[in-house]
Amino acid sequence: MRFERRITTAGQSPYASIPFRKAVSEIRNPDGSVVFRLEGIDVPETWSQVACDVLAQKYFRKAGVPAALKKVEETGVPSFLWRSVPDEAALAGLPEGERAGSETSATQVFDRLAGCWTYWGWKGGYFTSEEDASAFHDDLRAMLARQMVAPNSPQWFNTGLHWAYGIDGPAQGHFYVDYKTGALTQSASAYEHPQPHACFIQSVADDLVNEGGIMDLWVREARLFKYGSGTGSNFSRLRGENEKLAGGGKSSGLMSFLKIGDRAAGAIKSGGTTRRAAKMVIVDIDHPDVEAFIDWKVKEEQKVAALVTGSKVVSKHLKAVMKACVNCEAAGDACFDPERNPALKREVRNARKAMVPDAAIKRVIQYARQGYTDIAFPIYDTDWDSEAYLTVAGQNSNNSVSLTDDFLRAVDADADWTLTQRTTGKATKTIKARDLWEKIAEAAWASADPGLHFNTTMNDWHTCPVGGRIRASNPCSEYMFLDDTACNLASANLLALYDRAAKRFDVEGYEHLCRLWTVVLEISVLMAQFPSREIADLSYKYRTLGLGYANIGGLLMTMGLPYDSREGRALAGALTAIMTGVSYATSAEMARELGPFPAYEENADAMLRVIRNHRRAAHGEATGYEFLNTNPVPLDHAGCPQGELVAHARAAWDRALALGEEHGFRNAQATVIAPTGTIGLVMDCDTTGIEPDFALVKFKKLAGGGYFKIINRAVPDALRSLGYREAEIAEIEAYAVGHGSLGQAPAINPGSLRAKGFTDDKIAAVEAGLKSAFDIKFVFNRWTLGEDFLTKTLGVPADKLAEPSFDLLAFLGFSRKDIEAANVHVCGAMTLEGAPHLRPEHYPVFDCANPCGRIGKRYLSVESHIRMMAAAQPFISGAISKTINMPNDATVEDCKNAYRLSWTLALKANALYRDGSKLSQPLNAALISDEADDEEDAVEALLAQPAAAKTVTVTEKIVERIVERVERLRSQEKLPSRRKGYTQKAKIGGHTIFLRTGEYDDGRLGEIFLDMNKEGSALRAFINNFAISVSLGLQYGVPLEEYVDAFTFTRFEPAGFVQGNDAIKNATSVLDYVFRELAISYLGRTDLAHVDLSEIGTAVTGVAPAKPAASDPVPAHNVVSRGLLRGSGDRLTLIHGGPSGATSGVAAPATGQSAPAGGTVLAVRGAVALKTEPSLAGTIEALAEALPFAKPDPAAAGRSVSDRRAEAKMKGYVGEACPECANFTLVRNGTCLKCDTCGSTTGCS
Repeated sequence: MRFERRITTAGQSPYASIPFRKAVSEIRNPDGSVVFRLEGIDVPETWSQVACDVLAQKYFRKAGVPAALKKVEETGVPSFLWRSVPDEAALAGLPEGERAGSETSATQVFDRLAGCWTYWGWKGGYFTSEEDASAFHDDLRAMLARQMVAPNSPQWFNTGLHWAYGIDGPAQGHFYVDYKTGALTQSASAYEHPQPHACFIQSVADDLVNEGGIMDLWVREARLFKYGSGTGSNFSRLRGENEKLAGGGKSSGLMSFLKIGDRAAGAIKSGGTTRRAAKMVIVDIDHPDVEAFIDWKVKEEQKVAALVTGSKVVSKHLKAVMKACVNCEAAGDACFDPERNPALKREVRNARKAMVPDAAIKRVIQYARQGYTDIAFPIYDTDWDSEAYLTVAGQNSNNSVSLTDDFLRAVDADADWTLTQRTTGKATKTIKARDLWEKIAEAAWASADPGLHFNTTMNDWHTCPVGGRIRASNPCSEYMFLDDTACNLASANLLALYDRAAKRFDVEGYEHLCRLWTVVLEISVLMAQFPSREIADLSYKYRTLGLGYANIGGLLMTMGLPYDSREGRALAGALTAIMTGVSYATSAEMARELGPFPAYEENADAMLRVIRNHRRAAHGEATGYEFLNTNPVPLDHAGCPQGELVAHARAAWDRALALGEEHGFRNAQATVIAPTGTIGLVMDCDTTGIEPDFALVKFKKLAGGGYFKIINRAVPDALRSLGYREAEIAEIEAYAVGHGSLGQAPAINPGSLRAKGFTDDKIAAVEAGLKSAFDIKFVFNRWTLGEDFLTKTLGVPADKLAEPSFDLLAFLGFSRKDIEAANVHVCGAMTLEGAPHLRPEHYPVFDCANPCGRIGKRYLSVESHIRMMAAAQPFISGAISKTINMPNDATVEDCKNAYRLSWTLALKANALYRDGSKLSQPLNAALISDEADDEEDAVEALLAQPAAAKTVTVTEKIVERIVERVERLRSQEKLPSRRKGYTQKAKIGGHTIFLRTGEYDDGRLGEIFLDMNKEGSALRAFINNFAISVSLGLQYGVPLEEYVDAFTFTRFEPAGFVQGNDAIKNATSVLDYVFRELAISYLGRTDLAHVDLSEIGTAVTGVAPAKPAASDPVPAHNVVSRGLLRGSGDRLTLIHGGPSGATSGVAAPATGQSAPAGGTVLAVRGAVALKTEPSLAGTIEALAEALPFAKPDPAAAGRSVSDRRAEAKMKGYVGEACPECANFTLVRNGTCLKCDTCGSTTGCS
């Protein structure tokens, strides 16, 4: 075959145009302990720290890489493809500890992968000339380095170790087919033939101990898990419970064996590193034990709830029993006799009421009698990697039920359904199909399992039905084919092929990539070894491949297209059609040169029929499909935003069919859409597989540890595509990410904190923690501020500090509204909903799988996920790994509707995940409000009091209510006769308006006047009287916030651009302008400004009329209008006399500003209002310190698990700790989970 260069130049290194950098890879636990560290690694400069960490921790070979190598000459192989072995002579001159080590450069990995593929490709006859092989080799290396594509994890683990380094080991029981002779051969070494396949489907016979049977399956699974692969099996051949055995006994049933396999899988780490074993269990809908299988995980979740609750209850009561024994001062054995120890009798009675077993109670009393003073009784929690979950079964596999159209039609008709014996085929039970359907939906709703396989649709698109029916899939349900076959995967990073400047997807580059990587995957079949004879034989016979893609969600957002849109689905369909069409055409090319796969001839008619059906869908045809029970969703030509993609899709399938009819195909399957968990991280993909994004604000890892918040990389590109200006984009980003400082924050700022007793050094400590904080409440804690300061200075009771729910800011008197406003300013909204400038019609572009941040409400609907899958499925050989996210309030009926829609749109498989369906996952909202909980506790406490105490308590409450009522009935608060204020002139849409304010002595707003020139008398009178009514409201106690909330964003003329106001640049009405201005000036609502106030400063005029005593500073708001200073008055103090003065800022106690002798300086506390010329000394350090990130917060280790779970949920993660690195950064990844910190996955990509 011929291969042209597209991204490299002949005679030049493929890395010549790619800058590299030195990096340190380090992964830490939340407590700061190091999980992994490797220094001095070489990586491409553009790679993120997470991508570097995944490469170094997961994919670098950690041992056995020789320090000196030599080439092994091989006849008929080009010299650049000769394999290498250790240079023993050179190594002998090195100290023993330096002779071998770890891979330390990304190019070592790229070279061993691409070199090994090209080496075996040359030996297999895939290249016309040496130049073709060289072009193939170089373009592959460049694509890997540019993060354009990545193979599945087992390739990174195993491929090229023998070719590049001569690494080998004893055989592990694998088999391969000799590519020259076609002979099935047992492997003689561990790595000469690598194990590059990620996805396996294995059969299991109804036999206990023989080869191919139940116990043999656990051995075969272990062999796969060891090399980093995943496996799925259909267990429906196993007899149901109580079916007769040949020896006269009865079978223990399907579930007993599934529990054994679950335990085996749970004990194994995958790939010899840190990947969890990936496993799929499938059972047919007519199996006699299918009801128990459906309910399996539901019951196991109930066991976890019982363990957690029971452990807490039992521990509480047993400790109380022990305490009653120990604290007793009676003589002899009286302390241990409930009849003679009243306290013990009471605690025994309480324990028995709580259903604590008598034997456990007596055991504690017996311990106490022997002199013990305490007992250790473990308390379990619902963490998914906790002892409670490890104790129960079913946690190490994805479960699916295989449905036929016959069953689904029986559900529609409310007909009966029969469960049949495995050996005789006789009916064991007849039930209503709808009852079984209801059970499936209830289980999915309650425990997120089982998923569904639509078996009829799977087999309608089967290319090789002569070989048998498709019965199973791999763990993530993207690879579906015959039992005892395997698939190796590779996925393209779609966003890497999008030209942002030209706003065009590089379709020619995409086709080049698809062609090259189809060949890579085919060569991988040729060179591979397999875990059993059957898999080696059938994988050679059918040669199935798994080319796919990732980052479709990132691509759509970058292009400004909503995931849930006709255009988004049409684009995804077109790209999928091109990929599979080109892949099948390439397979036909290889068949022309090397022959079709061995089983092609007997399946040729069926395969060509499937290819024709694919082609019909690419041509947009709604009818005319051959032998399909459910027609697919055809490609939407008119909806595709880049029309040329449709033409390329049609051409690709025309060519695939023409070449296939002439030469056949080299591969029975070509494509899948995998979850791309770990490989998605190594490619720096924003989104995985076909998934949308899970969050708009990401926490980017720093090389030295720690994180800082950044907007999703696709957001600015999307905003540019939608026509927003750079200044507007910057404001939208700031709204989402936050300012990382309290300097200009509303309500909670350095000024208000000083009023509460905070010192400058404590404010500086808070500021340092805010730079990477997710919520300000996580910074205002005892670890940041110290217990002495909290108890002695702020007066916090010591016992309150230990309470997980203690909120320091609320204790200090800040309202929930104040805290939320400060939170949004400092930490960002983490959503774009409500962002300045962003038009509501553009919100759908930024919709994610879950609501974003604390205040986000929007998220993608269940139907949008399913319809996106349906747009891609007609162009995939296999299936799509995807989990449909559902909100917590979704119903069982919603689950049934989602599964039914999936069937009617011709999907092959689907799985649902309802938020909170696992006990380990925290709910987004409290079950009952804290206030309601407190009220209930207060009522219970009151009822428990004696009658006299009740009377006192109730009387106190009545008095409190009367006082509260009197306080609320307030009279008008008159303004002083001579008062401060300011006048602001501006033009709105060409109309001039004057705003004048009047203030109380303490700086509060008390009145406003409005005047408009060149307006009619009626409008002027209306405006004037409106201002009077607002003024009266302010004087009678109506908060200014209420007016601001009521009148901002109102729309009427005049409206438009604003001239003459530094902070506000446009307004939707006169009232919108007026109350924006008042909110900015008096409430510190910088979120309503269009320009950062720190950039424009505040204009301060006037001098102090008198010189008070130096020891008696006058508050600034007595001299200068607070509104004029835009809310900065509470951070100003008059400093008199002397040759110099000082100012206190947020981050430093003093700046050493000078004041004129005898003059007055307005010193700023908490924010720089008046800029001076900066000194060059320390500028770089100051800039570095001001960046919006920080080192890991030592306080994080002390935060409760519930706090960290809640924070993770609001960031878009699932709320669980990674079992490898313990960080709460697990995100849904197809039907699995992946960790965004260390790259661990529960899948097989």
